[in-house]
Amino acid sequence: MKLEIIRKIIGGILLVSLISLIFFQPLQQYLAIPKNITVFEGQDYTFQKAAPVSAALKFNSHKSNITLDQEKHSVSLKATEKGKNEVLLEYAGIPIKKVDVHVLKDFRVIPGGQSIGVKLNTVGVLVVGHHLINTENGKKSPGEIAGIKIGDIITEINGSKIEKMTDVAPFVQSAGQDGKALDMVISRESGKLTTKLTPLKDKGENTYKLGLYIRDSAAGIGTMTFVHPQSKKYGALGHVISDMDTKQPIVVEDGQIVRSTVTSIEKGSNGDPGEKLARFSSDREVVGNIQKNSPFGIFGELNKELKNGVLDKALPIALSHQVKEGPAKILTVVNNDQVEEFNIEIVSTIPQKFPATKGMVIKVTDPKLLEKTGGIVQGMSGSPIIQDGKLIGAVTHVFVNDPTSGYGVHIEWMLNEAGINIYETPKNKAS
Repeated sequence: MKLEIIRKIIGGILLVSLISLIFFQPLQQYLAIPKNITVFEGQDYTFQKAAPVSAALKFNSHKSNITLDQEKHSVSLKATEKGKNEVLLEYAGIPIKKVDVHVLKDFRVIPGGQSIGVKLNTVGVLVVGHHLINTENGKKSPGEIAGIKIGDIITEINGSKIEKMTDVAPFVQSAGQDGKALDMVISRESGKLTTKLTPLKDKGENTYKLGLYIRDSAAGIGTMTFVHPQSKKYGALGHVISDMDTKQPIVVEDGQIVRSTVTSIEKGSNGDPGEKLARFSSDREVVGNIQKNSPFGIFGELNKELKNGVLDKALPIALSHQVKEGPAKILTVVNNDQVEEFNIEIVSTIPQKFPATKGMVIKVTDPKLLEKTGGIVQGMSGSPIIQDGKLIGAVTHVFVNDPTSGYGVHIEWMLNEAGINIYETPKNKAS
């Protein structure tokens, strides 16, 4: 009986000690110090430490790529040159933690903010719906009978590559007149498949039809996020472009971007995110191509210079772990083609080790922008987010029930999608 009481007393003491240890500030500071720190040349990084703990560089020579400045409760390191190093934390001469520090070459991109017109050309032709043909034997859809689904992409007919809608019609009429089935190659999310489709004659129009609604291109507007000055590669939108009917991402063959002018704004409200209404520039001059449509936006290369007129110099970027809660700014267009700067708040941010489209929650705080748009509206996606003089990401989605707030994507993931390696020294584009 006494032994059982002693066990309970010891257990209670251990539990109280453990709880006390968890809330012990030096331990909290120790746990908060990352094992790996990545910074760019010229940047500083500060972390908290307990007073008795000291820090030292493992490779501490006159050519060290890092300098340390220690205060009583903090350590600040300044990255001076590309390379790797280690910070060793000691307590009474005993090593207690090692922090790997990776200094990257100074990297900068030019922020965007311009309104751009987007035209995408699909791989093959996209099936966006079925329709019934009024035949002699009743209403039927040959496409549906052949098992073709909405969202499928027709890439080949009778062994010939299909690139646009006008490629389809000659096959349909020829097969209809001969009474033969078409050999169709379909691209679907699950992979490629083949099927046979027999066109049927519409008795009202005396023509043969597939019973399918198809599309070979899509157009819209968005906002430029960044331009890499050396390679002329760009990123825009911050999210994938999906077909308006199928709601599926558009598989891009190629595409173009042109300058765009905002004509008016449909103000957002709860349940209605609002929209920028815009038109392509009158000359429809192509300023760049589109090579990729991904969850992180559209990407390609510019062939014309684009200036925002507000901040046309290259800025350093911030990695996801360097973004902090607090004030920031966005660049976007709400009138004609004039890029303006507006205040926002970073409500929360998630340091991410792997690419993800929702890295930040942002809130519009600028009275002028709130008055004009109600917050974040469609067409604003891709607007660059700047904090402390660094490009940190782009606006992506609005909260439907709160148009003043939405999501942002970290810039490093957009750069990765653009094929820009921030870990290597960029090479100049050949002229």
